[in-house]
Amino acid sequence: VQLQASGGGSVQAGGSLRLTCTASGNIFRVGDMWWYRQAPGKQRELVASISLIGTTDYADSVKGRFTISRDNSKNTMYLQMNSVKPEDTARYFCSARITTPSITEMYWGQGTLVTVSS
Repeated sequence: VQLQASGGGSVQAGGSLRLTCTASGNIFRVGDMWWYRQAPGKQRELVASISLIGTTDYADSVKGRFTISRDNSKNTMYLQMNSVKPEDTARYFCSARITTPSITEMYWGQGTLVTVSS
């Protein structure tokens, strides 16, 4: 089982970016999913979460600007980032609770870098 995050890049403040996280492998079910981020010299922080049925939650710092969503038919999660700010600069990681035929475990993607310039 693998989680692949993509969609990062460089964007100017006020712009938009869409991150994608796809789970692949011998998967029975992808449960709750999360986006985290880690800026240089800082601890990793939770950005947003989405449950299997689509219940969402956001960090206060991104509420009203970011939208998390998922497509269960594709085992894929998205993070639409609008009105980005320089303080959104970080490496963004996705994680998910994945059930295979043998076990349920937490998996992490490798991260995708987002750089916001002022």
